[in-house]
This record gives sequence, structure tokens and C-alpha cells, in this order.
Amino acid sequence: MKNFDVIVIGSGIGGLTAAALLSRYGKRVIVCESHTVAGGAAHNFRRQGFEFDSGPSFYCGLSDTRSLNPVKQVLDILGESLQTVPYDPLGHYHFPEGSFAVYRNYQRYRQEVAQITPQGARELAEFEKRLLPLYDAMKGIPTLALRGDFQLIPILLGRYLPSLWKMLPNLPLVQSSVGKVMDSTLKDSWVRRLIDLECFLLSGLKASGTIAPEVAFMLGERSNTTIEYPLGGSGAIINALVNGLKKWGGELRLGTHVEQIIVENNQATGVRLSPQPSLKNGGEEEVIKAPVVISNATIWDTYTKLLLPQDLPASYRQAALNTPAVESFMHLHLGFRGEGLENLTGHHVVVHDSGQDITVPGNTCMISIPTVWDSSLAPKNHHVVHAYTLEPFAGWEKNQGYEHKKKQKAQTLYRAIEKVVPDIRERVVLELIGTPLTHAGYLRRYQGTYGPAIAAGKGMFPNQNTPIKGLYRVGDSTMPGIGVPAVAASGILCANSLVKPSQVMELVESLN
Repeated sequence: MKNFDVIVIGSGIGGLTAAALLSRYGKRVIVCESHTVAGGAAHNFRRQGFEFDSGPSFYCGLSDTRSLNPVKQVLDILGESLQTVPYDPLGHYHFPEGSFAVYRNYQRYRQEVAQITPQGARELAEFEKRLLPLYDAMKGIPTLALRGDFQLIPILLGRYLPSLWKMLPNLPLVQSSVGKVMDSTLKDSWVRRLIDLECFLLSGLKASGTIAPEVAFMLGERSNTTIEYPLGGSGAIINALVNGLKKWGGELRLGTHVEQIIVENNQATGVRLSPQPSLKNGGEEEVIKAPVVISNATIWDTYTKLLLPQDLPASYRQAALNTPAVESFMHLHLGFRGEGLENLTGHHVVVHDSGQDITVPGNTCMISIPTVWDSSLAPKNHHVVHAYTLEPFAGWEKNQGYEHKKKQKAQTLYRAIEKVVPDIRERVVLELIGTPLTHAGYLRRYQGTYGPAIAAGKGMFPNQNTPIKGLYRVGDSTMPGIGVPAVAASGILCANSLVKPSQVMELVESLN
């Protein structure tokens, strides 16, 4: 039995970031992943010669030195890199009132909006002007220097004081909602709907519930860095993190399900694994010991499935489990014939009905066609598409009507794709429909959720610490929240909190 310093449960981007960074710091790390492939919500999967992203497909600054993307910073420090394909526009929005391209350049983007509402385009400029100084203030403090404990304060005061001064005028925005900024700058109802849509795409919540720094980061990154797709899909990012983990001595065990986090005298001491039936005698229970355990599972799964009720203070546990969750999804993965589609573009968002709220399940559909940038993801002269929309978990069960309900619910996604490929139904050669049950089952996520629905001003994402000594959490139910940059940042905050500040600064300085 090997001795480990850290056990990480789950190989999502948050877990792999924490694990790889701790390995880089010299810790003995093992990652235990239930699935047979790494990546969590960002894993790739292959069917009949088609390769699909299971989740995220939109990325900024993965290879751009100007980027603030934490993924880029971690890959640099691990000595890993990605091959990417830049593109612009970054996507197209399809509203009932019209479709338009979303360009990196502010002015060009506003010109597109002006075709629908000239007044709204002018107001949009004021909205951006309010938020972009916050992005500029963030530039001086690399995420790689941050940590989740009080030792952050002397680091900020000692090394980043000029950037802190620059941040001061923007402090009112840090915990403000985008809705408040929108109320003070935007009256045009159509552009307000547009901002609600962009917030929804980021956080699962509209502007009133989304924190301003999240949108400031998005606006700043997409206009100041490269919009790009990694060759090999989201799995290429996962492979780079896994390579970095192993390069620095860490281990990854796939098909290894953690049954329970072992807690003794309020101290995490290791994990108990599920028996593996493939072994002789039906498999034996295995225990891995370490003084630090990091859970990349959701807050709900960590506190109900991995811990016993008595392991946590009752009031703390109940408050955590009461955290509201964003709904789950319907997914449609298709392989289709590509002849005659030479001008196809990669990202699309379709809003079917202006009379319905954008958060109504089925009304807003996200579409990604990554073979536009990477033809290796499909057989010759074919494409892949991943479309998804919100769908409540409640009411789904695998009964006699399950397959019919799947087909029925997928129709809104087909109608969305028809905005881009009108004859998509005739072109399909492979159809995979995923439901909230699929999302929950493959990713082992509580009710297949996208993450916590913590509205701005009504709470904050919890930090990486727990009441149990040696037990930490990373991922989209910890600070700073939902999205690839955010979960990577959560892994950085956690890893840095487990080493000396001098070790952190040594790494940061090695990047300069």
C-alpha cells in the first residue's frame, strides 16, 4: 500500500487542477474516478466513429498569454500546452426577432445589435463601460497566486498593492448583481433580454442572480484574448491536466468508486472504495489512507453519499443540503452527413419564444458543432453536434414511457438545430438523446444539476473548507462558482491553501 498526502475524489477540471498543482508542489497525490474516463462534465466520448463533448465547448485564452484563464495558468505551470483553432465570430444568437453574429470586437458586436435596436446598442456600450474596468483591475493579480485562507491577505498587501488600489473603485461591483448594473444603464427591453441570456449561459441564472465579476470576466476575455477550440475537444484539456498530474508524480485510478470518506475524531483520514466484482472472490473492500481528502463531487453528493450524517454538524449539513440547484438538461448528440454545409459555423444559441422566459425548459437551446474546427471528431464528410436545454429532474423515471418521453422532449432541440441546418433530420446517421437521468448517472451528479443556483446578493458560493479537518471541496459548488475557468480557479484556491505562501509565489514567479 502506497502512502499518499492527498486523495482527490473525482477527475473533473476542479479535481484535476487541484491534484496536478499539488503534485507540482511535491505532494503524493492520487485521484479516484468512478467513470472509466477522466473529465467529469468535460469528458469526451466516442460512438461509431463520432467523438462528442459531453459538456463545455466554448473556451477563451487557452493558448493566449494575454488571457486571465486559470486553465491556461495551470497548464503553463505544469509544462503542458494545447493545440487550438481560433475563430470569430464566437457564435450566433437566434431570436424570433432576428439572428446576429457575436463578434469579439465590441464595436462590431454592437453594430450587429444595432440592426435590431439602435438605441439598445448605444445603451449596451454604457453597460460594457461600467463592467470592463473590473476586468482591467483583475489583470494584475494572477489566479495562480490566490489561496482560500487568511494567508492571502499578506500576499495581496505585500506583492499586489498597486492592483488592489486599482480594484478599490470597483469594490461595489464585486458582490453586486449584473441586474443592478443593467438597471442603471439599460432601458431597452430587447437588450435587457440579451444580457439576461448571456448571464443565463454563464451561470444558469438571469442578470438579477449573476454576480458582476463573472460577466466582467466574460466580456474582458472574449474581447482581449483569443476565442479558440482545442483540437481533440474538451478531452484535450483533460488529457493535458492528466499528463501534468502524472508528469509530476501524481496517480489517476479510473473505474475506482469512492464509497465513503473515512472520518475519525473530526479528521478525514482516507477513503473506502467500492469492491470491484471483477476481482477474485467478488472483490474486497479497499481503503486508501491520507491526511487530506478533496472532494470534486457536488455539495449534495459529498454530504449525503460520501459522508455519514453524524460526520457533520447537523445545522451546517442541513444548510448545505438546502442550497438551491440549477435544473438538469436534455442533451442531443448527433452524427450527421455534412455535404453542402461548407459555410457552417460552430456555436449557436436559439431562443424559440420571446413571450416565454429564457429560463423556461426547452425555450433556450445551446448548440455546438465542433467539427467546424476539428474534422477529426467525425468520419470524412460528416459532422457532430451537441445541443442541450434545461430540463427539470423531477418526473423522470425509467418506466415504459421513458423512450417516448425522450423522443418528445428532444423535439425542441431538433427545432433549434433546424435554424442552422434546416434538413438535419434527413442527415442524421447517429442519434443519442440524454435526459436528466443520463446526466445524473454518467456524471454522478445530484439530480443531474448544472450546479448551485446561488443568486447574487442572496448568498455566496462556499469556500473550499469544510468543518471536518483535512476535508476540502472543489468544483462548481464552491467559490468562485460555475464554468470552466471558475472550477479551475477552485482547484487552485484549494491546492494553494495546502502549501506555504512561499511555495505559491515561487511558482508564480517562474511564469514571468
